[in-house]
Amino acid sequence: MTIPEDLKTRLKIAKSKIKKQVLLENEKKGSFIGSAFKLGTELVAAVAVGTIIGFILDSWFDTKPWLIVIFFFLGTVAGILNVIRTANRMQKED
Repeated sequence: MTIPEDLKTRLKIAKSKIKKQVLLENEKKGSFIGSAFKLGTELVAAVAVGTIIGFILDSWFDTKPWLIVIFFFLGTVAGILNVIRTANRMQKED
């Protein structure tokens, strides 16, 4: 093999390795964004569900706004606990 051909072969190998690394890094970035979206959605959903339950119970028992406030905070606590559990689970997987 001549020197230019050897250099071309080495360049092709190096380029393919770099391309694979870039693809893996892009894939990891996408999974991080998905994980962040999942955690945010869990928190918002728990707060929303707690507030809706409080609203429904308030309308049944005519205790406005007490049950809305109580279930809002319960939903917030539940959402934070879910986010912590999920984050710990995701951290163990990595």
